[in-house]
Amino acid sequence: MKLFILVVTSLMLISGYSYSQLGNNNMTLLANINNHTASYSAVWGYKDVKNGREYAIIGSYDGTSFVDITDETNIHEVDFVPSTNPASSSNTWREMKTYSHYAYIVSEVGSSGVQIVDLQYLPDSVRYVKKFLATGHSSTHSISQEGPYLYLNGANSGFGRGVTVLDLSSDPETPIKRGGFNTDYIHDCRVKNDTIYAANIYVSKVSIISAVNKNSLSLITSFINLPNSGPHNTAVTPDNKHILVTDEIGNSPRQLKIWNREDLGDITFVTGWQPTGITTAVVHNVETYGKYALVAHYRAGVRMVDISNPSSPTEVAWYDTYPASNSSSYSGCWGVYMFPSGKIIASDMQTGLYVLKTTFNISLAIEGFYNSVTNSHITNDTVRAYLRQSSTPYNIVDSSSAVLNQNTLTGNFNFYKETAGNYYLVVNHRNSIETWSSAPIAYDPMNFSTYNFTDSSSKAYGNNQKSVDISPVRYAIYNGDASRDGSIDLADLSLIENDAINFVTGYVPTDINGDTVIDLADITITENNSVNFVTVIKP
Repeated sequence: MKLFILVVTSLMLISGYSYSQLGNNNMTLLANINNHTASYSAVWGYKDVKNGREYAIIGSYDGTSFVDITDETNIHEVDFVPSTNPASSSNTWREMKTYSHYAYIVSEVGSSGVQIVDLQYLPDSVRYVKKFLATGHSSTHSISQEGPYLYLNGANSGFGRGVTVLDLSSDPETPIKRGGFNTDYIHDCRVKNDTIYAANIYVSKVSIISAVNKNSLSLITSFINLPNSGPHNTAVTPDNKHILVTDEIGNSPRQLKIWNREDLGDITFVTGWQPTGITTAVVHNVETYGKYALVAHYRAGVRMVDISNPSSPTEVAWYDTYPASNSSSYSGCWGVYMFPSGKIIASDMQTGLYVLKTTFNISLAIEGFYNSVTNSHITNDTVRAYLRQSSTPYNIVDSSSAVLNQNTLTGNFNFYKETAGNYYLVVNHRNSIETWSSAPIAYDPMNFSTYNFTDSSSKAYGNNQKSVDISPVRYAIYNGDASRDGSIDLADLSLIENDAINFVTGYVPTDINGDTVIDLADITITENNSVNFVTVIKP
């Protein structure tokens, strides 16, 4: 279906490059690139197996942009492939997928066929191979891919308004048309294990189609996605037990639906989901990564949902690419994709490419800063966190600094190491004892992760924390290590006493309780810890 997308009269005038973090939740903006003509459309990712570099591919009104996102501090466009007909009003719709070192691009533009782009020359450039037009083919609404096969959805009527298979196995630069399934119009589909989950948007239906025989696709079953709700796209959970369906048209709310498909003879509705506190915005596309659904939700932006319990989806992070409104208009976030590094790319129809990363949230109390009456710190302060190898020599593999919120006692840290594994988590504060996690933690860059040092002394290696509150139960890392030598002793006391005598104030290491005044209170905390021989405890 061609959505009747209204021209937005008040565009957000964000252009070029932006690296600031907006007020969102557990998701950080790395870059926003808006240097082509809106409206932007789909986005997809490509990882070069030769060198591990990551690229975002995003459709715009004037063509397709290829953006190197490997280095989070230097995200930049490397090449651009123009539309086959820049003057066509159908440039609003452009989608792409990758296979091997090729990108395949389709659009609603007449006679656009499939644009084939060779990616093997990145990061220098891409090579435009050609526009491929199979017999009878002109335009396509969306494209899917599994293995060496492309699935063209919603093409021109003479070619196939359902789904048509193109075979890349013989020559990725010259596909061979195979079979199709055209009983109903297919807006988009998901292909997994030679099974097509097709969104029949006009008839409120999802069709499940066998693609085992690429020359003769056949219907397995279909189900109504609840009356008068137009399914836009689908996704399947990694265990193949559930189908996720996005409702783009029809009855409100236009939400994400979860269906149990364990018994194909009795596919049952499990639940619907909408973003936290938002009931008006329209859902568009969904992708699944492990236990998470990553959702492009038009004016509600990018939403990350934990679906490990499909009957109770829980939103864990979001970034609103269209903060001006949460209305039901078809504008805002079109598509999403996540890389193994955990970087998330999203396309916003008005403002282009967003590169995002979920945070690693660490909760931590600092002994001198903590007030058991208010159950909070006296002030915000910066903490640095490290991931260290789980065995000797415990080398640092990544680090990040964040501001610890005085009320939540939580900091939002950003790690960019790609390799999942088990690592010690180590925290370091300007005048506190370096504190290690009790054991190596499982780190996966594609997961939203948290670690809470405050709820038990056993969260720290060697129980190296102090009880500072009983309601709620809170443990804090020791502080008073003004000299930063890993132990609290006479050297620290001397520094603090000297500054107290000289009436030193401000943000200095000798300010043990965070009130910016060096005085007896700082001396007392440090002296108590010195008497108890407090020192770093680590493997």
